[in-house]
Amino acid sequence: MPIQSAISVPAKSSSAARKIAIAVIGGTVVLFGIALVVLPGPAFIVIPAGLAILATEFAWAGRWLEKAKGHYRKQRDKVRSKF
Repeated sequence: MPIQSAISVPAKSSSAARKIAIAVIGGTVVLFGIALVVLPGPAFIVIPAGLAILATEFAWAGRWLEKAKGHYRKQRDKVRSKF
C-alpha cells in the first residue's frame, strides 16, 4: 500500500496562486512606472518591464507589450533619422 502525504495540494490552486502572484508583482511594477511618468525616473523602462512580467501569464499584457515595442521602435527610428 503506497504512503500518501498528509497534505495534498491540487495543481489548480498552485496555478491560481502563481497567476495571482504574477498579477500583483507585475501590476505593482506597472503602477510604479506610471508614477515615474510624473516623478523623476525611467518610466519608459519600468512600464515595459511590468508588462513583460504580466505577459508571462496574461495574453492581453503581451499584446500591450508588443504595441509598446512598436512605439519604441518608431521613436527610435525617428531619432536615428535626424542624425
